[in-house]
This record gives sequence, C-alpha cells and structure tokens, in this order.
Amino acid sequence: MTSSKQVLARLRELHPSLIDLSLGRTKRLLEKLGRPQDRLPPVIHIAGTNGKGSTLAYLNALIEASGKSCHSFISPHLVSFHERIRLARRGGAANISEAALVDVLERVEAANGGDPITFFEITMVAAFLAFSENEADFLVLETGLGGRFDATNVVDQPVMTIITPVSMDHMDFLGSTLAEIAFEKAGIMKSGVPCISAAQSPEVVEVLKERARELDVLLTLEKEDFRAYEQLGRLIYEDDNRLLALPLPRLVGSHQVSNAGVSVAAALRLPGFEPVQEQMEAAMRKVQWPARLQLLDMERIDALVRINPDSEVWLDGGHNRAAAEVLAASMADLEEQLPRPLHLIIGMMQRKKAGEFLEVFEGLCEMVFTVPVPSTNNGWPAEDLAKIAKSKGMRAVFCNNVTVALEASGERARNLGDEPVRILICGSLYLAGHVLEMIE
Repeated sequence: MTSSKQVLARLRELHPSLIDLSLGRTKRLLEKLGRPQDRLPPVIHIAGTNGKGSTLAYLNALIEASGKSCHSFISPHLVSFHERIRLARRGGAANISEAALVDVLERVEAANGGDPITFFEITMVAAFLAFSENEADFLVLETGLGGRFDATNVVDQPVMTIITPVSMDHMDFLGSTLAEIAFEKAGIMKSGVPCISAAQSPEVVEVLKERARELDVLLTLEKEDFRAYEQLGRLIYEDDNRLLALPLPRLVGSHQVSNAGVSVAAALRLPGFEPVQEQMEAAMRKVQWPARLQLLDMERIDALVRINPDSEVWLDGGHNRAAAEVLAASMADLEEQLPRPLHLIIGMMQRKKAGEFLEVFEGLCEMVFTVPVPSTNNGWPAEDLAKIAKSKGMRAVFCNNVTVALEASGERARNLGDEPVRILICGSLYLAGHVLEMIE
C-alpha cells in the first residue's frame, strides 16, 4: 500500500517554489473536485503573525467542552503531517488516519493531473476534501502565510474571523511595513462577518478598522471592546456585558492570557453557540499545544544526555522578534520565581532575522548554543548563527545538533558547579518538531 509519505513526496515536486501566494491554482483544483469548500461546517478563520496555534487550541477546547464537535487545520506540523488535519470524533478531534490521508491525497493528486501547484495549496485542498466528507459543528482554519492570498482564503463566507497579534515577519512575501503586513492579514475579513482581534499596535488597528468599515464588519478589539488579564491566579475576562473569572490557561506565559481571552471573546460571539461558565473552566484546564513554551520531561532528556536532573528544558517554536520578546519575558518571570542560568539552544531558517531575535535575550542568557535546523537546506549554518550571537555581545558556540548542544550545556553547567540550569530550545517550528520526535 502506498504511504502518505510517498504521496507527499510526489506532491512536493509539483511546483518549483515552496511559497507562491495566489488563489488561482487552489480554486482551479477545488472546481475539479466539485467545490468541497462549499460543503464545509461553519468556518472560523484565523490569521496573524503569532499566537494562531494557541488561539486555535483554546477555541477548539471551548467548542468541545460545550459538547459541540470541531475539525481543525494547522500548518506547519511538528512531527507528523497528520497533525495538520484533525477531524471531529466522539470524545474529541483526532489527527486524520493514515488510510484516510492517503485516500484524499491520491484523489487530489489525480484531479490535479500534474499541473503546477504548491505543496501547501494541494494539501490544503486535500484537507478541505476530508472536512467536507466528515460531519462537525465547526471548522477552525488557520492560515498558512498572510491571509489575502493564502490558500485557505477560498472560503467565501466564514461565520467568524480572528486576527491574532500582527508583527514583522515574512516581509519578503507580505510587505516591508507593519501596515502592509496587517493589510494582508486583514484579507481574511469578509463582508458582514464578525471579526475578533487581539490587542494590536496603533498602525495595525488603523488598518483593521479601515478594512472593517469597507466591508461592514463588526470588529471586536481587545483592550477596546474586551479585556483579559490575570488577577489573583485567575484569568479575568471582561467586556461591557460580562465579567468572568476562569482558571489560568495550562499553557505557560503571560501572553497566553491574551490568547485565551481572544478565544473566549470569539466563543461568546459565535453564532448559535453559548458556552457556560463550567464549560469554559473545563476548557482552560484541558487545553494543550505542543512546542509553545512546553516543559519537556527531564527523564526523557536524561535518557539522551547527562544534565543535572533538577534542570528545566523548555521548547518553543517562536522564530521572530515578537515571539522572542514573549519568550524573554517568560524566561525573566521564571528567573524571578527560581533563579537559574539560562542557556539558549537555537536554530533558525535563513529567511528569519536571527540578529533581531537573539538581541532580545542579551543580558538574560548565560550561554548560546547554535544548531542547524534538521532536514532542510534553508537554515542558518550553526557557525554563522553563533557569529551573529557573538556580534550581539553574547557567549556562543556552534554545535552539530541538538543532542550535542544539550551535552555542551550540561558540561558548561558542571564547570560552573553543576547547578541546575534552565535551557530554552527555540527559533524554529521545524527544530521544535525534530526535538519532539527525538524525545518521543
């Protein structure tokens, strides 16, 4: 039997570019397949620079806690492509099975007939086909890149759109200014469809409000129309009509309070959906999302390398300056609670501005260990990344891989008295996926 890996490998060869933002190829293939996008459950469409995955996870948890069912689509995946397509099932959504994935991939491959189409586009069409053939109450859809010309933006009438924090990233595709990037993200807005937005910088707010006026969109903005904050160990959500006190989300980091708040605001305004307090509390306690400030199991780390067992190893896929600022703030909070030397293990794709990411940690981390991103030719060489870190005034050494970097971190800690250290592995979702696969 053909495996999904074999089909996916063939699909990667259909277009010379990994990214080529356009809707034409996607629409052409969807037409050949009978327009499955018209047979989807009610769609909640999410765009933004950071926080899309976490916001999706909270929203899924809120929907499922209320007894409703939900499909979801994410990209990229961490360990297995199956993670991108989650289908509603009794007891909660699950990754698409191997047999079902091969079936939809081969059907879209046959319908495409060898025409040029990017890997993201053709696999997005396969996801739409799977979603259209499986019942659910909602589909939460995460954009791949941007919004206006993202392949997911062929859904004409979602029930809601969500914009997570917008910052500088993918400038080679989305524009060189924050306003230009915001315009691309706002491209998922549809006439008359309500939009919920996280707190944004003033220039982003201006773009979103202008677009909302043009399309007659009811725009609900964090900090203007609702607020979410931590108080006495609880997540407080407040708008003109409600004041809710919920458990703090399980995901670590002060930024997760905002992500959770945006999801609560969305759930409370979702047509035909009325979550109650107990259900929202259950959702906050349940939600999980890997590689978002994920604390790794030290027993699994210890099986690979020798590190003081009281150390902490954190994993995050953040890869732009805004993500670095969130990570640095979270590490500073942890340092205040329990002081420990911070070691950074970092690998990044070359299209990312490594210097801007690293300089955020200047003065916070004791040592930087740079590594290549596995299974790609488009990552920063570890030696070059170490030079960039040194140019920012940081101690840095380059390593062949994550295991070597962990060993080097443990050795440095032993030389400093073998005290526990706090290690943060970050810089790339691809690197994060490799680490999860390595320890699992």
